[in-house]
Amino acid sequence: MKIGVVGAGMMGCGIAETAAQAGFTVINVDTFSSALENAQKCVQKDMEKLVAKGKRIRGEADAVIARIAYGTDMRMLADCDAVIEAVPENLELKASIFAQLDAIVKPEAFLASNTSAIAISALSAKMTNPARCVGMHFFCPAPVMKLVEIVDGLYTAPETTGRAVELAKALGKTPAKAPEMPGFLVNRMLVPMQNEAAFLVMEGADPKDVDTAMKLGANFPMGPLELTDFVGVDIMYNTMLTLYESFHDSKYRPCPLLANMIAAGRLGRKSGRGFYEYG
Repeated sequence: MKIGVVGAGMMGCGIAETAAQAGFTVINVDTFSSALENAQKCVQKDMEKLVAKGKRIRGEADAVIARIAYGTDMRMLADCDAVIEAVPENLELKASIFAQLDAIVKPEAFLASNTSAIAISALSAKMTNPARCVGMHFFCPAPVMKLVEIVDGLYTAPETTGRAVELAKALGKTPAKAPEMPGFLVNRMLVPMQNEAAFLVMEGADPKDVDTAMKLGANFPMGPLELTDFVGVDIMYNTMLTLYESFHDSKYRPCPLLANMIAAGRLGRKSGRGFYEYG
């Protein structure tokens, strides 16, 4: 089985690596060659870590790296059996990609989106065959996190859903069906908590105290602000904005501090500074 992945950012790279580790042939496509170069380096670095820890032998690590091909041309995905889109949370961008994939990828393949909040029905609106479109929301980092949310659109065929569930299992993940509502299951609960943590900082709380409170008081492995920095302040903000615009409920109003941080370039780990500073 050949898996295509559109997008070579943190999530796209992670999904491609996950599929390669599961033994699949993978094609990772992105419009930016620099993103593809970074993705390739990331996979190589991860494999080196697994070898160093004794979790992979050298031959296995090299085989995983060799299973992933990279390119900027979407036509490389034509004969894939499944294609997973993992580009930024922008409806117009994602819908455009799905319309392109619908025309390029063989009819018997299914197309999945890694969206964390956008309706699958909206993403597939411009497709000729929306029945083969489904949501497969992986969590960050994709090679480590075990959950994949499976989300049907209004036109998703039962066969498509079944194939997505089976692929998730083949990747070593646990699938969970989620309703086609903004935020699905996890982000509907998690992102508002991260947003509330940002409000606490805006009101004068120290980020470290906020995270310590949740780690020791709620037994969280990572504080909500540490998580925001890890995922990206911009990504978390955009997800919150999607919830707010979809439900028209003030409880989903994004914290103004997040917008200020984005304007200042403080996006978290990827920029070197978010709620914390990184070397």
